[in-house]
Amino acid sequence: MMPQHNDDTICAIVTAPGRSGVGIVRLSGHDALDIALQMLPLKPEPRHAHYCSFLNGEGQAIDQGIVLYFPTPNSYTGEEVVEFQGHGGLQVLNLLLERCRSLGARLALPGEFSERAFLNNKIDLVQAEAIADLIDSASQQAARSAMRTLQGEFSRRINDLVERITTIRINVEAAIDFSDEDIDVMEDTGVALELAAAQRDLDHIIAQARQGALLKDGMSIVIAGKPNAGKSSLLNALSGQDSAIVTDIPGTTRDLLQQEITLSGMPVHITDTAGLRHSDDLVEQEGVRRARLAMQTADQILLVVDAKTAARRMKAILEPLELNKLDDDQLEDVLKRTTVILNKIDLLEDSHAHSESTSYQGVDLTVIRLSVQENLGINLLKTHLQNCVGFKAANEGSFVARERHITALKSAEEYLKKAIKGVSESSQLELIAEDLRLAQRHLGEITGEMTSDDLLGKIFSSFCVGK
Repeated sequence: MMPQHNDDTICAIVTAPGRSGVGIVRLSGHDALDIALQMLPLKPEPRHAHYCSFLNGEGQAIDQGIVLYFPTPNSYTGEEVVEFQGHGGLQVLNLLLERCRSLGARLALPGEFSERAFLNNKIDLVQAEAIADLIDSASQQAARSAMRTLQGEFSRRINDLVERITTIRINVEAAIDFSDEDIDVMEDTGVALELAAAQRDLDHIIAQARQGALLKDGMSIVIAGKPNAGKSSLLNALSGQDSAIVTDIPGTTRDLLQQEITLSGMPVHITDTAGLRHSDDLVEQEGVRRARLAMQTADQILLVVDAKTAARRMKAILEPLELNKLDDDQLEDVLKRTTVILNKIDLLEDSHAHSESTSYQGVDLTVIRLSVQENLGINLLKTHLQNCVGFKAANEGSFVARERHITALKSAEEYLKKAIKGVSESSQLELIAEDLRLAQRHLGEITGEMTSDDLLGKIFSSFCVGK
């Protein structure tokens, strides 16, 4: 077992601030029980709920409620833990907190309870991150997937793969030891077949991790186009509420307007922008500048065009994007992230909503004909947005993942493929063994078996104090 983080006893209010029926103050550390005994009229039994008064230094009641005691190592943090569950008034909780601090506890840092749980081997790093992801879940699917991660589903998949690679490494290194003998350890142990199986497992984990990352982070969309093309109306249609002011006056939207929705459980962050046009109005100019900045980082740009006035040539339709100011790489990047929305088809003879593909500058563009006013083609657009990022509705085996997990998985994949290539080309066994070791190391970074202190600080500092 790893040593405890330090010898400090920490305390914090672990419930959300504000008025509520119940509020909780938690103590964790070597002196947690000793501090609690100075605040209670009784000695709590382990894992029993006791109703009693919580006392100040003069023996007067601060509050009444339930006290719970969890001895080490059978607690959330793996340390001595005491919880005071009283009334949820902020002043009452602060009085309890100050009483704990006056008796020697210090205020917990953000995420320090979970960090201690990780350092004391109560949870791994993936499970620790899942706690924050569960709290921040933007949909029911995301919450269920975060719970599966917290229960160890993602960790189990990683650990099974690490165990498989460990077995392969043993056989490869045995082949090194018997290289002078008339024994073909690599062939006898089926290293090539085992590597192929490991690659299949890793591919499956990567695919699920990508879905998990989309469940957590979702995608960002910027709605852009000329004034009065129907951008704000499209935002309202996608969000299902009148978030943006809609008028016939050009330039109504002058700043970024943001809204969040979910599509089959995936969070979608939508930004409506000022109409892209040249203007002498300084406020509108700033709105256009912000619109173009938002477009640079969006996962998808919805370029809304009035179908009544749309030119047949794609070059004219794409004019608001100012592609002529971009180099070849930038142009390709923008086009790959752009979907052309031909709006107001209800005013045309052909009012059939549909999606089609066209090519511009060697890049395939999707063009969707719809009518926001008549709610034609909106579901078609929603499906297209999910397809753009490869999102599929969550299933019962999904788990939440983060970008760092995917980065580590891709690095592990790179070294695993090098090992497979090395075996097929009969490369030096020492090189194959090293590639397998590096693949295993990157997988270990995910669960925290091999993790830098800097990464730990970054992860746990994003938690709330109560966790």
